[in-house]
Amino acid sequence: MSSAATLEKAPVRPATKRAGPAASRRDRWSRRAPLLPALIFAIIVTQVPFLVTLYLSTLSWNALRPGSREFTGLSNYATVLSDGRLRAALLNTVVLTASAVIVSVLLGLGLAILLDRKFPGRGIVRTLLITPFLVMPMAAALLWKHAIYNPAYGLINGVLGGDTDWVSSYPMVAVVATLVWQWTPFMMLIILAGLQSQSLETLEAARVDGATGWQTFLHVTLPYLRPYLELSALLGSIYLVQTFDAVFTITQGGPGTATTNLPYEIYLTTFRKFEYGEAAAAGVVVVIGTIVVATFALRVISGLFKMEVSR
Repeated sequence: MSSAATLEKAPVRPATKRAGPAASRRDRWSRRAPLLPALIFAIIVTQVPFLVTLYLSTLSWNALRPGSREFTGLSNYATVLSDGRLRAALLNTVVLTASAVIVSVLLGLGLAILLDRKFPGRGIVRTLLITPFLVMPMAAALLWKHAIYNPAYGLINGVLGGDTDWVSSYPMVAVVATLVWQWTPFMMLIILAGLQSQSLETLEAARVDGATGWQTFLHVTLPYLRPYLELSALLGSIYLVQTFDAVFTITQGGPGTATTNLPYEIYLTTFRKFEYGEAAAAGVVVVIGTIVVATFALRVISGLFKMEVSR
């Protein structure tokens, strides 16, 4: 049979109707449907606990007094902001976070400048410097408590001599030093990325104009690194404001309340005082503070991306 005859006997299919709004809506939902379980899981895991925390923060609820649970509005927030112990914890949180971030950024800047130069074994040195950031926070705190600060066999007394109990004598410094040791590599990596993306033509132009190394760093490199310094400081603040492992392991918040920060105070309020409502209110205050810092961090990240695109 010829091809022409086959074409003549072939059934004529009706013209396909153009997909309407209902069909396109079905197509969109068919593409989104596989993502719905992940979306629902994310909402359940992240938002439901926060909503429950908000509800608990409005209750006067002490587990040691059964039947005393009652709605008290925002009174727990007033307690959190007016209680002397919680205000001290808030002040300790600010001091601990600011000290650790500032020292980490300065040390990270110095190490990044050194690693930006070429020298034999630079890859090995960079790997060794990054290693502290890879250690688990609890393991790092135990390492410093027993191997560095111990008055009998610790490294510091072994080098300097004496039997100083560093944790009891300088508790805040002991915690901050541990955090600086662990977080300096994080700051160093961000700043090093900024240094290595700097235009060599700009540095060469400054050198041709007669600028010294210090003048080039002060007037060219440092302004260029400003977004990277801000980003490392903000990201470090977001993580370090939640420090619990180092305080719990090294000082237990003491002596007295010398190193009790908000996360550790929330732990004490929940599991020692069993004041669930106050602990939930303090947790909400920490979340709000973290969101404020995170908002600035996101703006800095957005600025960095715009700067990279505009090049």
